[in-house]
Amino acid sequence: MKKILSVLFLLLLSSVAVFSQSRKNISQFSHLQGYLNPALTSYEGSMVKGLVRNQWAGWEGAPKTYYVSAEFDFSDLFSGSELGKNAVGLNLLNDEYGAFRETELILSYSSRIRVSDRAGLRLGAGVNINSIRLDASRLTTEQSNDPRLAQYGGGFANMNVLDFNLGMSLTHPSYYVSYGVHNVNQGSISSGDIFMERKPRVGIAQAGYRTELNDQMTLIANGMFRTQADLPSNLEFNLKFLFYEKFWLGVGHRYDYANNMQLGLLMGKMRFGYVYEWPMLKSYLLPNPTHEFMISLRLFDREDERVQMW
Repeated sequence: MKKILSVLFLLLLSSVAVFSQSRKNISQFSHLQGYLNPALTSYEGSMVKGLVRNQWAGWEGAPKTYYVSAEFDFSDLFSGSELGKNAVGLNLLNDEYGAFRETELILSYSSRIRVSDRAGLRLGAGVNINSIRLDASRLTTEQSNDPRLAQYGGGFANMNVLDFNLGMSLTHPSYYVSYGVHNVNQGSISSGDIFMERKPRVGIAQAGYRTELNDQMTLIANGMFRTQADLPSNLEFNLKFLFYEKFWLGVGHRYDYANNMQLGLLMGKMRFGYVYEWPMLKSYLLPNPTHEFMISLRLFDREDERVQMW
């Protein structure tokens, strides 16, 4: 009986995706700040990052997320000049859920000004090119009865949306506070097969804190709150302990949704992270676990690398 209910719930999630933008849940959200808020582009310096998330591992058609980004901070080459206050980034995210495959390409830009000896204000903007592909042969019975989807009769459909992201943040070596908005134009610029409603705006508030407890241990805490008109608000946070600047252990929680355990390894300019996530019983989600792998490479050495937030 529980297995049947789980299957029905997965089908329901797929049908909901027809009418709204799917929410990309990423447990290691603090490592993907530039994707969530353009103002935080290259906050950690010039880096290349990649992430793979396999949600509800073992279920056919369960969501899978792939992410890669490249961010460049001009201060790594033009320190001390006006040009060095700017940064650019490219983010590519592919998300598969049921009959849909969604690809986001975000070109982002950020600029910063110093407001005190250690704090800075960052402003950012991004262009979001979103492509959504529908495989009508994988529609559920409920989806097939939708007149907007039935017309594709087991074939394929492609929809493209051009939109914009905006953000701002206050940063300090020990903390940051930020707020960003995705889909500022609500998806009003679109082409191709129009099988989805206009996209709702998404508000994303983030905050983080980092402090050295002693010579061997550093505490890193991050939180994120997201709002979206057609979905419930989403609150999540994680807490990590970094040991000897070499490896970390941590825990995370997505409110009323899931818990996770985190571990990672620092090897010079490279950083590896892994998350094992399991749903809360009262969330009525599939019982299968979620696996998430992250890797990043810092392109240049930085004098302040010990106080970077992530």
